[in-house]
Amino acid sequence: MNDRRPTLHDVAAEAGVSIKTVSRVVNGSEQVSPDLRLHVQDVVDRLNYVPNTLARSLKAGTGDTIGVVIDTIADPFFAALTSAVESTALESGLNVVFGSTGYVPERERSQIERMAMQQVRGLVLAPVLGNHEYLARFRGSFPIVLVDRSFEIDGYDTVVVDDRGATRDAIGHLLARGHRRIAFVGRDERFPTTSDRLDGYHDALHAAGIPVDPLLAPRGQAEEDAAERAVHDLLGTDDGPTAIFSANPRASLGVVHALHELRRTDVALVSFGDFPLARTLEPAVTCVDQDPHRIGAVATTQLLRRLGFDEGRDRIGPAERVVVPAALIARGSGEIEVPR
Repeated sequence: MNDRRPTLHDVAAEAGVSIKTVSRVVNGSEQVSPDLRLHVQDVVDRLNYVPNTLARSLKAGTGDTIGVVIDTIADPFFAALTSAVESTALESGLNVVFGSTGYVPERERSQIERMAMQQVRGLVLAPVLGNHEYLARFRGSFPIVLVDRSFEIDGYDTVVVDDRGATRDAIGHLLARGHRRIAFVGRDERFPTTSDRLDGYHDALHAAGIPVDPLLAPRGQAEEDAAERAVHDLLGTDDGPTAIFSANPRASLGVVHALHELRRTDVALVSFGDFPLARTLEPAVTCVDQDPHRIGAVATTQLLRRLGFDEGRDRIGPAERVVVPAALIARGSGEIEVPR
């Protein structure tokens, strides 16, 4: 078996182009036609070629930085998570660099490749739905820990919450207060976490013998403005919901805005995920607390273990899936009962 790392010359020979052309593609130069770029990039991926600057840094393994790649720092959940990653890393003498994907696969890949070139020793990643075969060339060089969601390739440490079970419990909390028309706002199939929460919503309704009304779970309402419009539409009908489950903090902000604009203090609300000022609203917002600080700290601790910082544990062992408990925090909005 030949373990020799492929070189720039190997890629050029396989692609039938000059070394200069390969170099331009690898370095993102615009002096290469789109078709030729795709051809060369395909060879780069197939050969698992790693640029020399990266290869040297990975071989040395002397960097003092870990990378964090998440959807967006504007999301309260990820803002808290990255803060915990940074605090935990700094305690071990490591710095942190951040990047966001905007939930775009191509941007995720470019962010990871950029961080690899910056000599990160490890990576905490909230993966985008898509193909992650490109990670094969990094897999043996530095550890990657996934947070919030997993992806299609096994063998990576993952730190998550039980999205389905926590949502099932939250809907049960609303059902216990007499609600039968419960809306699910924030549905977006791009996010596996949201799909799991939708499954939990369906589980709870089925267990209570309540038929699922698709009109109560509109698609594509994961962002604040869209969620706000959805609530206006839902409450503008004669058979609108008496309670709302919001699937993420961004959507929750839109739901809260709509409820206050409509002066609907009679509609119960449970948010999956806490958000700023949720406790100061009237009524204060009941939420499923994912504990992003704990998720970030656990993920970073696992990454440090893989880097050999924990002398008491095996750094080589099989990949682990850690489920962080989520708790329902009752503050008032989720305890509103159906008017009798």
